[in-house]
Amino acid sequence: MRYLGLDLGSRTLGVSLSDKTGLIASSLKIIHHNEEYDRLLKEVEELVKEYEIDAVVLGLPKNMNGTIGEKGELSQIFKENLEKILSIPVYLQDERLSTKEATNTLIQGNMSRKKRKEVIDAVAATIILQSYLDRREK
Repeated sequence: MRYLGLDLGSRTLGVSLSDKTGLIASSLKIIHHNEEYDRLLKEVEELVKEYEIDAVVLGLPKNMNGTIGEKGELSQIFKENLEKILSIPVYLQDERLSTKEATNTLIQGNMSRKKRKEVIDAVAATIILQSYLDRREK
């Protein structure tokens, strides 16, 4: 099974992709959307077709106490809209601290602040997808 991982931000969508066995996630790209969600849905649909995706994993930002805030609600709405246009499952994955983990990973790799800013969302999407794949394996 092949999965597409998504990290929905206010201006960008980080995208990651699993290998065909569904074991390893890697960064794919960042899509700049500036809250143009209809266009963003179409771009995700095109990626699903292009890479023959079997399921989508969308990060669900939760507050540290486990509650769902405004950004979490936006992810839930985006999930519902994806399900309307895709004929595959869309799963939500808790993404608490994924961006912090991605930042730490890039800092350890001695990446400059400017370069980190360019790739952080795709790396966060990779962490979200890999977390889902690891949890699914258990």
